[in-house]
Parts: sequence; structure tokens; C-alpha cells
Amino acid sequence: MTAQRTISVLWPAFLGACVLEALVFAVVDPHSLQWQGQSLELSRQSVYSLAFFGFWGVTALVASLALLVAKPTDRPASAD
Repeated sequence: MTAQRTISVLWPAFLGACVLEALVFAVVDPHSLQWQGQSLELSRQSVYSLAFFGFWGVTALVASLALLVAKPTDRPASAD
């Protein structure tokens, strides 16, 4: 994957992760989150950071798949 294609995936994914982070944590307090019935023993900053990188990873995967699907084929279109 070239540097241009990598940036064309990571930059929109970064922006999407920023928006998701703002939307989710405008509604959810990190200290109210629980995992398997127990509250998380992480600071707010840790929860924000982990969530951001999770959002970034998922949006990068989606952007990569969209770029893969949108990749033009080598054969010409048929004239049906």
C-alpha cells in the first residue's frame, strides 16, 4: 500500500474517530462504564484514549474496505 493510499485511509478515519469520540462521551461518563458487572479501574483519560484508538481502528477498517471495493478493475466495462 502506498503512502498516499495509507493517508487517504487514516486521515478520514482519524476525523471519524474524533466525531465518534465527541458524540459518545457527550452522553457517557467513563466512570459509569462497567465490564462484566464490575466498574472499570481506569482513569477518564485512559478510557477516552482507549475508546479513541478503538474508534480509529474500526473507522480505518471501514475506510480500507471502501477503498478496496472502489478499486477499479483492470478489464474494460462490457457494453451490454
